[in-house]
Amino acid sequence: MRRALIGCAALSLAGPPLGVFLVLRRMSLTSDVLQHGILPGVALGAVLGGLSLWAMGLGGLGAGLALALLAGWLSRATGGREDSQLAGLYLIALALGVAIVSSTRGIDLMQLLFGSVMAVDDPALLLMASVASVSLLGLAVIWRPLVLESLDPGFLRAVGGHGTAWHLAFMALVVLCVVGGFAALGTLMSVGLMMLPAVAARHFAAELAGQVRAAVALALLASVAGLLLSYHADLPAGPAIILAAGALWAGGMLAGPRHSLRARLHRPHYRG
Repeated sequence: MRRALIGCAALSLAGPPLGVFLVLRRMSLTSDVLQHGILPGVALGAVLGGLSLWAMGLGGLGAGLALALLAGWLSRATGGREDSQLAGLYLIALALGVAIVSSTRGIDLMQLLFGSVMAVDDPALLLMASVASVSLLGLAVIWRPLVLESLDPGFLRAVGGHGTAWHLAFMALVVLCVVGGFAALGTLMSVGLMMLPAVAARHFAAELAGQVRAAVALALLASVAGLLLSYHADLPAGPAIILAAGALWAGGMLAGPRHSLRARLHRPHYRG
């Protein structure tokens, strides 16, 4: 339980700030695409390096970065939207990953897809702590140009701000966080702790910095609540954490101070 809590705390510090930017950039589903896209790399890492967490992590990181770069190149080369290129590539990557796992003995597909929070060991903690440290440091370095590129990309291009470089750096951090989360939550749910608190944060704060703080706080709360729910209700820890994060999002959507059903119902009406 202590290892699970520390690992989820690391993911809660690194993932939600990136999730807030994904929401701001209207790329919320991109994280879901990337979590499927890393599966062939994770599977190849397991085939070549055994069930070594670092081998699977490096394989997933390579696959995720290749997917993001290839989607961006195809978008520029064909004139299509980047999200449509990602959608096509991730479906192929998911099928390839399942095919690799199914044809290899000794690799549990369910373990790769859904993870096991309660089985987090010291190497997994080291991986998640390293990912969190690199992600937070990287986000701090690119914060200002990333905010500008998210809010006004035309102005950034006008002043020679190299928006593409910042976008690629941001995507690399997202891939890194997805890979860091698969050890505990698997490839299918690692994004849940990144995106659900980020989506919920807009109901609790107006400014970007406030949303980042709210998202981190909500992710930490969901981690603690999910682990407690898992212990007392005898539920799998990973789904319990994601369900707790979903409950916080639903609560914010219903009764949060901003953009919620309660705020809309209590909005003063002025008569002309």
